[in-house]
Amino acid sequence: MFDVKRVAIIGAGPCGLAAAKYLTAQKAFASIVVLEQQAEVGGVWNYSPRASQTLHVPQVSASIPPDPPLQSSQATAAPVFPSPMYDVLHTNIPRALMRYSDLAFPGDSLIFPSRDTVHDYLVTYAKDIRHLIRFSTQVQDVRLRRGEDGRDRWLVRTLSLGSGETATETYDAVVVASGHYSITHVPEIKGISKFHKAWPGVISHSKLYRNPKPFRNKKVVVVGNAASGLDIAAQISRVCAKPLLLSVQTATPPANLAHVGAEEVPVIEEFLVGEKGLRFQNGRVEKDVDTVVFATGYLFAFPFLASLKPPLITNGRRVHGLYKHLFYIDHPTLVFPGLPIKVVPFPFAESQAAIFSRTWANLLPLPPAAEMKKWEDEEAERKGPSFYVWPKGADAEYINSVHDWIARSGTAGKEPPYWDAELIWERQVYFEAKLKFEKEGCTAKSLKDLGFEY
Repeated sequence: MFDVKRVAIIGAGPCGLAAAKYLTAQKAFASIVVLEQQAEVGGVWNYSPRASQTLHVPQVSASIPPDPPLQSSQATAAPVFPSPMYDVLHTNIPRALMRYSDLAFPGDSLIFPSRDTVHDYLVTYAKDIRHLIRFSTQVQDVRLRRGEDGRDRWLVRTLSLGSGETATETYDAVVVASGHYSITHVPEIKGISKFHKAWPGVISHSKLYRNPKPFRNKKVVVVGNAASGLDIAAQISRVCAKPLLLSVQTATPPANLAHVGAEEVPVIEEFLVGEKGLRFQNGRVEKDVDTVVFATGYLFAFPFLASLKPPLITNGRRVHGLYKHLFYIDHPTLVFPGLPIKVVPFPFAESQAAIFSRTWANLLPLPPAAEMKKWEDEEAERKGPSFYVWPKGADAEYINSVHDWIARSGTAGKEPPYWDAELIWERQVYFEAKLKFEKEGCTAKSLKDLGFEY
């Protein structure tokens, strides 16, 4: 049985906001506090016109300090933390799927909303829980204090970025919704360190990208063909020296490669300092390269949880010790929503929030610790390095199964989302629809406008 009365939520991004909504609706907790280091909600969608000034080359360890805030031009303005969002960005997901279950996007929104539309949407979604949020408050340390009476508590130390004052408060449960788009992943490749030292500014990461202007007439290589890699490559290829080279591990779908306007090349095998160049795995050499943009993702990092043993993070590729990618097995009053990738994030966050809200209210039981650990071990064995990569359609199955499971637990709390047959169809076609949306100038407001009709 849980005895949860006071809950801290770290982060007011999409997962943190969903957590606050569902915990509040449960009406089982005396205090809910959201701790957010930015001055506004939105998390990764909280765009900063200036990019991060920090880049480590290579970067294969999560054991580094997070990016410092960007200096504000106004002395009284709140610190701004750099976002990976760039100037022109649309979701990869149609708005009917992207939305939370209780708030639709504005009816005149693009079918694939722009980043500023999504941020405005999140600000609107947060209105009724805004009083719970402490802005410009950075979490510095979270540690478990075991009580002699059997009542364990989490000590959370925070720093007010306005006053500079620190405070420590006690909570019964903690939701870690701090996101995972902070620590960049730049792989270790032969010669990369010497190259970066000899040619500073050539190597970059998608987190630092804002627009294609700096790449005009430059010889550019983009590394990675996931969503951001293809999107950024398509923007740069319109202005850079032809052809833009796209370095990949697995082949890009031909239609997407044609839209990007790039030439596909293999993985980089070596950086060549003297030639300011690259050698690829097929032996091809490119000299006098102006820019290499790594769109190679991010590492998981929770520096405020360094006291937990064994460590949650080893190489930054996964979070250890979790049941169902969510509950900390050693003490399930700590949860980590939003870890799986290739899922539709907002409704997925709602489903997870519905689970831990009801679990902490003692409406949904957890299995014994040994069984939870067995699940994690078997999942790691089954999925290997693709631990958090969900297959296409798995999020739909998860969302609907959670809805049905919650329905059987009673009516208390907020109802999680459910996808009907049309939404599941949208989930199946949105990859092709997004490509057509891009080809037709990013103006469509419905799937029907793009020729996709249910």
